[in-house]
Amino acid sequence: MLRVRKSAVGWAVALALTAAGLTPASPAAARPQPAPTIDWRPCATDTSAECGTLSLPVDWNRPRGERFDLSLARRVAKPATREGALIFGPGGPGDSGVDRVVNGSSRFSADLRARFDIVSFDPRGTGGSHPVVCARDLLARQPQLIADQAQFDAVLANNALLRADCRARTGALYDHVDTTSAARDLDAVRAALGERWLTFHGSSYGTLLGQRYAELYPDRVRALVLEATMDHSGVGTRAFLDSQAATAEGAFDEFVAWCDRSTACALHGRDFRAIWAGLHARAERGSLTDPDQAGAALAPFELSRLAHKKLYDTWRWPGLAEWIVRLEGAATTPGARALTDEAVAPYPFAVFCQDWSLPVRDYREYAGHLRRAARLAPDLRYPPALFALVTCLGTPTPVANPQHRLRVHTDVPLLLAATVHDPATGYDWARTVARQLGGHGALLTYQGWGHGSYSSSPCVQRAVDSYLIDQVVPARGASCPAVEPEV
Repeated sequence: MLRVRKSAVGWAVALALTAAGLTPASPAAARPQPAPTIDWRPCATDTSAECGTLSLPVDWNRPRGERFDLSLARRVAKPATREGALIFGPGGPGDSGVDRVVNGSSRFSADLRARFDIVSFDPRGTGGSHPVVCARDLLARQPQLIADQAQFDAVLANNALLRADCRARTGALYDHVDTTSAARDLDAVRAALGERWLTFHGSSYGTLLGQRYAELYPDRVRALVLEATMDHSGVGTRAFLDSQAATAEGAFDEFVAWCDRSTACALHGRDFRAIWAGLHARAERGSLTDPDQAGAALAPFELSRLAHKKLYDTWRWPGLAEWIVRLEGAATTPGARALTDEAVAPYPFAVFCQDWSLPVRDYREYAGHLRRAARLAPDLRYPPALFALVTCLGTPTPVANPQHRLRVHTDVPLLLAATVHDPATGYDWARTVARQLGGHGALLTYQGWGHGSYSSSPCVQRAVDSYLIDQVVPARGASCPAVEPEV
C-alpha cells in the first residue's frame, strides 16, 4: 500500500486559489466572493439529522444571475473524533442524497461516521433541488420500445414537445442540469462546509460527478472514491448499449448459477431459463401480469427491467426467484393500471440527456441495436439504459457535458471500487476509467456480485475507509474475495 501526501506546492496552490475565490477552470475570475453558508436545521422526519439549503447560480457562467436552492442533509460526527466532512454523491440520475443521509445513516462504517460529518444533497434538477418537472401525459406517450419508423418519428416529435414543456414548467434550470454544473455545485458545497479540500464518495451515476470534479479542481481533492464506476469517455451509441447488454446478461448468468447451487432459491432444481423464456413469451402476447402491481400488464422491456433491478444486491436474489414463481401463477388477464391525478411528474432523465450524446439516425439503426443486444443478452434482451436513450432522441448536440477522455491530474490517486459482476456499471467501464487515470487512479476489484461493493464486502470497506481516513492507496492489482449471498 502507498500512503500519499500532498506536496507543499500543491497545498500552497490550492490555498492561494481558495483564498482568491478562483477555480482552476476559471483562473481569471473576478474579485473574491464570500463563501456561501448553509442554514442547518433539524430534519423534519428525523431530528438526529440536519437539513439545509444552499443558494447557487442556475448558470455558473452567470454567477450573479438567477439562483436556485440546493437541498442538503448531514449527520455530524462527535467533536472529539471529528476530522472533517465526507460528501456522498448519489446515483441515478435522480437518486436523493438527502434521503440517503436521513433514512440511510448506516451507509458508511461506524469509523467513518465517527471521523467525518456525512453530507449529501439532491443534485440540481432532482428531488428537493428545483426538480425538472414535465407534463405527465407527454411522459406517458414515450414507448419503452419502438416498433417501426412511424413510431420512431412520433417519438422524435413527442420528445421535442416534451423538452419545450419541461423547460416552460421548470424554468431556466432545465438547460443547466448537466454534471459539469453539478460539479461546480459540489465545490460550492465544499466551501460552504468550510473544507479546504474535498473528501468524496460517489456511487454509480455519482461517479461522473466525482470524475468531473477531479478534472475541474484537481488541487482541491483530498480523497475521492468512485464506487461502481461509469465510463464517460468517447464511447458511441453502439459501444454504450453493447456494454450495458453484456454487463446485465453476465449478472443474470451469475444469478442463474446461484439458483442452480443454492436451495435458498425458490427455483432450485428447475429449468430456470425455460421458465424465464416462457414469461417473456407471455409478455410479448400481452398476457403477463405483475402480482406486485395489482395485476398490471408487464411488457417485455418492463419484465427485464424489473428483474435487472433485483440483481443490484445479492440479498434481493431470493426475492427475485420468488417473484418469478409468482409471475408463473399470475392471472393472465391484465388489470387496469391505476391512474394518477397529478398533471406533472419529475423527469430526472433530463440530466442524462445533457450528459450523453447517443444519437440514433432512424428506426433501421435502432432495430440493429436491438438485434445485437438480443444476441449479447439472450435472456434479458435489452440494455438497461435503452429507455433513457429513447427519451433523449432528438436532443440537440453538442450536449452540455459531452463524453470525453478523462484528464485528471490530482496529487492523490482516485480510488475506483469495482465489482466484477456488477449488473449496471460493468467491470470493463472501471478498467477503462482506470487506464485513463493512469497514475492518478487505483483500481480495487471485488470478485463478487452487486451494484457496488462497499456495503457488501468487509474487505472493500476496510480498504475504502483506510483511503478516506489516512489516504492509504491499495496496492496495484488489489482484490477482495467474493462474499457468498446471504439467505
